[in-house]
Amino acid sequence: MPIRYEQGRAVFDAACTVEEAVPLTEWLEATPGSAVDLSRCTALHTALLQALLAANATLAVEPEDAFLRRWVAPLLGGAMVGRQT
Repeated sequence: MPIRYEQGRAVFDAACTVEEAVPLTEWLEATPGSAVDLSRCTALHTALLQALLAANATLAVEPEDAFLRRWVAPLLGGAMVGRQT
């Protein structure tokens, strides 16, 4: 399963596809103050990003993937803005 839900944190692993959008959205709605761990995420479908943004989810662990770190992490409050990759 590309997304695991652990005690207020969604942990994304490998390529996370559109099929995860509804379960993620339901979890985000049921888990106020939720955080996400993108450290092992290698691809993030835009539907998932939209759900995270709509829920104002907090980035707990930034992605190792250079593209996600550069373009997605800053949208979720990541500290890597402007970092060269």
